[in-house]
Amino acid sequence: MDWERFGRQMASMARGLLAQDSVQGTLERITGSATELVEGCDAAGILVLHPKKVETLAPTHQLVVDCDKLLVRLGEGPCFDAAQGLRERRVFRIGDLSLAQTRWPAYAPRAHALGVGSLMGFLLFTEDDREELGALNLYSHTPGAFTEMSETAGVLLASHAAVALSAARTYAQMKHAVATRHVIGEAMGILMSGHHLTEEQAWDVLRRYSQKHNVKLREVASRVCEQGTLV
Repeated sequence: MDWERFGRQMASMARGLLAQDSVQGTLERITGSATELVEGCDAAGILVLHPKKVETLAPTHQLVVDCDKLLVRLGEGPCFDAAQGLRERRVFRIGDLSLAQTRWPAYAPRAHALGVGSLMGFLLFTEDDREELGALNLYSHTPGAFTEMSETAGVLLASHAAVALSAARTYAQMKHAVATRHVIGEAMGILMSGHHLTEEQAWDVLRRYSQKHNVKLREVASRVCEQGTLV
């Protein structure tokens, strides 16, 4: 591998990640960069495990979606292990999936039948290890496609990806919080002027309605902004 060229590509990718204006854009740039920068990678996706569901984010090809569906249905597989956040193994590389049936007896033959020859997975984590960002999974149709250099390139990419994804999520949360405060402030102003309420009374009206009807406060405020009242 030409590491000097790879370094320039990584720098360009990092700038591109920071330039994205949404979490989805960041994710797509990450997985797209994997197929461009990691030798042997034919497809990539990010797998995130939630308490009640599994998400496949920014898959570059249908193969990624199909493999993740297998994970969910069978409850096993290397990508599943990585996304579960097994700290003792933040990186895995399967050179030949057809030989991995001992560890994943249900998943390995079925994924191989879909066209997966080899794969790698990288747990996405930040320095404090508190965020559950999922795993970046890379697939190749060819057995033995991923080398040690491929793994090193994947680790570097995953490190950049985790930081960028964490930053993108934080930014999205901040935007949402600011927008929520704006809507609530506008709703309070409408109630104050329309019903001659104090600021504290207007806030109390919104809060009590939210609790009584089990509706999010932002949705209550949006209703006031649209209708001019809660009645």
